Amino acid sequence: MKIGMLSTGIYLPEKVVSAEEIATASDIPVEVIRDKMGISEKRLPSDVDHTVEMGVRAAKKALEKAKMDAKEIDLIIYIGEEYKEYPLWTAAIKMQEDLGAHHAWGFDVALRCGTTIMALQVAQAMMLQHADISTVLLAGGYRNGDLIDYKNERTRFMFNLGAGGGAIILQKGYEKNSLLASEMITDGSFSEDVLIPYGGTKHPLTTEQIEKNQFKLDVMDPAGMKERLEQKSMQNFLKVIRTSLDKSGYREEDIDYLAILHMKRSAHDYVLEQLDLNEEQSIYLQEYGHIGQIDQILSLELAEKQGKLKNGDVVVLVSAGIGYAWGAMTIKWGVDEE
Repeated sequence: MKIGMLSTGIYLPEKVVSAEEIATASDIPVEVIRDKMGISEKRLPSDVDHTVEMGVRAAKKALEKAKMDAKEIDLIIYIGEEYKEYPLWTAAIKMQEDLGAHHAWGFDVALRCGTTIMALQVAQAMMLQHADISTVLLAGGYRNGDLIDYKNERTRFMFNLGAGGGAIILQKGYEKNSLLASEMITDGSFSEDVLIPYGGTKHPLTTEQIEKNQFKLDVMDPAGMKERLEQKSMQNFLKVIRTSLDKSGYREEDIDYLAILHMKRSAHDYVLEQLDLNEEQSIYLQEYGHIGQIDQILSLELAEKQGKLKNGDVVVLVSAGIGYAWGAMTIKWGVDEE
């Protein structure tokens, strides 16, 4: 039984911050921001662009594209961030209410920037296992850029964090855009390298920390993390792509399009080079920044609008997220005529 991607939806805030503004805020030369970090601009949330709300807006666009009523959804999986309107709050249930998906049930999943690919794997398995789950909505929002302090040199690799919402509708028996196989790797040796040190049970947030603006993302061991990541990151990145393809019956030379997260320009170019792909077979998200787990959905939408996706193409979605996690999902785009 095939599981097909029926539609996608993207919501992007109107506000932007430019490379020049980031350079001013961080005291980093604008050439480094633009050319090395690969940010020409990125999206910023307004006062009404809350995390779950942006996911709801994206979901409504996906439903409109699919010409589907929300009552046809059987399951909602929230793929957005934990940093949202309220703590200890199940976002999928709020989305169910706001969308009018009264015949669905929902739950939240989280794997940082690897969440969408992990959730696709979860949804695929549940749809194949349960006869009563035919249509699944994956949706969520992201605004972790709020948690970045541009004066903190340790977090400069996250200066690209932006904002937005994304959604995917999957349907059992849909004969287009078929989900094939996925691959995930997690490495717990990085689990406490990137985090918000205050605000949890270990170090409850105090007035003093709030005044010092310490409720932000930080890197506990920058030198050690960099050394360990250099040994594993690109290796694991390529491994999940190749393994996902192999499980799907393909090889890297079969890739037609790579939906890849935003990362520094040199890393992006390295991945394309290692897979023998040209620039036309991917999209570098320099005008959007890194919208976490929404990047793959955004890349697909942009590729479709730019005519980069053709019937029968082999498409790979790939992500990497702090924790650390790497994931890839292979999709046969359009109708599989083989």
